[in-house]
Amino acid sequence: MNEPKIENGFAVVEAGSWLIGQGQPAATLGKFSVNSLKGFIVPDRRELFVLQSEGESYLSSSDRPFLTHLTSVESLSAVSSKILAAPFEARKEAKLLKIIPFSLRDAMPVTRFAIGWVVTATKSRIKRIVLKEGEVLCVKREAAVAWTGNDPVGVAGRVKLRDLFIPKRKTSLSLDFYGPQIVWVEGSNGV
Repeated sequence: MNEPKIENGFAVVEAGSWLIGQGQPAATLGKFSVNSLKGFIVPDRRELFVLQSEGESYLSSSDRPFLTHLTSVESLSAVSSKILAAPFEARKEAKLLKIIPFSLRDAMPVTRFAIGWVVTATKSRIKRIVLKEGEVLCVKREAAVAWTGNDPVGVAGRVKLRDLFIPKRKTSLSLDFYGPQIVWVEGSNGV
């Protein structure tokens, strides 16, 4: 599986099948097609697409200019909306990560990959944090980018029954990661 080249704010991938984010590719040499993901229940269908290209493809996002090449020797989970490119064959599954229990309103699509790499596009730089056994890391919902190991636990402060039906402010939503694992986070917008 060929690694991408990141240069001048673009991720360059060779000809083949790639999992790409919305609005991609910016440019491609030769013919290409972009198709939606197939399946009955596909939580990341709105965020990710399949690129088939005959030549090199240039991927970049003007809204999210910081590109990071993440590699892992174990399975890697990434927030689907922050994925720019990944090998299509490495995608294992997708699911909705529920921050408020039993509520789909604040759930975010997460894509899990087998061993390999993922290129993310974020609004700010990414920090890699290694958690040791027994350590806990609390991350704001919008700052989470990717992680290895077990999925985080959603924390919504005090949740009442009416919070499941009546909108609640999103400022108190966060994710708790439990070590050992590696977590990648980006800067928070301060909201």
